Amino acid sequence: MFSLIVALTAGMLLTVLTVSCNSCQSARSIAVAEPYLQQSPDFNADSAYRFVEQQVAFGPRVPGTAAHSDCGDWLAEKLMSFGAQVVQQRADITHYDGRNLPIRNIIGSYQPALEKRVLLFAHWDSRPFADEESDEERQRQPIAGADDGASGVGVLLEIARQLQLQPAGVGVDIIFFDLEDWGQPSFDTQMVEGDWWCLGSQYWAEHPHNDDYKAAYGILLDMVGSPNATFLKEEYSVHYAPGVVEKVWSTAARLGYGSYFPPHRGGYITDDHLPVNRQQRAPSINIINLKRDTPTGFGPHWHTLNDDMRNIDRNSLKASGQTVMEVIYLER
Repeated sequence: MFSLIVALTAGMLLTVLTVSCNSCQSARSIAVAEPYLQQSPDFNADSAYRFVEQQVAFGPRVPGTAAHSDCGDWLAEKLMSFGAQVVQQRADITHYDGRNLPIRNIIGSYQPALEKRVLLFAHWDSRPFADEESDEERQRQPIAGADDGASGVGVLLEIARQLQLQPAGVGVDIIFFDLEDWGQPSFDTQMVEGDWWCLGSQYWAEHPHNDDYKAAYGILLDMVGSPNATFLKEEYSVHYAPGVVEKVWSTAARLGYGSYFPPHRGGYITDDHLPVNRQQRAPSINIINLKRDTPTGFGPHWHTLNDDMRNIDRNSLKASGQTVMEVIYLER
């Protein structure tokens, strides 16, 4: 390293000369960026946290259980209390093991008469197997699904609450998809060929609540609650909706959430946005916590019994929720 040191003694004089004239002036101007002015209402992370907590209090939301039924009733009632026009889809699905499982998609619409629409969605069921547990006896227990399911729903409930207080300039549809997380467990020795994940969104994409439903774009929130979340750019999102990815990630950066939305790519994730994209209902992206330093590519609590309220962080809920709100409130 090279250093230049100038010592000033009592006999030295430091003079600053400024040269100017009436006809010209030489000066350097430094451009200062204007602070970004947020357009959306403030997302209340405490409120979103309580919505996550209330879902978890029902117990594992496994389709066909009392906890699932009770939580579904609560979700529909919350959306109605926040001013949404609510429609519910119910159907029976034959799953990979031959059993019939009930699905219940819960749909809340804001300003349904507006032609331009934005679709926001998350899954509300929780996984019936903790198949990432190392202890085989624990692998067949259902998970609480605080992050994997409830966090995205909690964020969307808070957005729904805000939409009632201050409507956006576009129509917004919020869908809580069912039966996303009952894919065949890893401990099964005979794997059954087929698409066994995301059955609720598959059903809706083929049978939307409105005939010929289309939205300008869609945003899925999945596992958005854990501390130090990193929402990498998921590859199906980049493939199907690159402009939406850019819209969301640039908005997050302007809001100061660049550390949560780094400009890096993640892997291909089979999730509810995939059938929505394949059926061309809306070019959709997935905001999902992806990791480069774990064996699964997800947080260490993924599909384990540790997916509880200990893994829900208000800062992550705020980063994802405020970003999504800003995106939709900028639409006209």
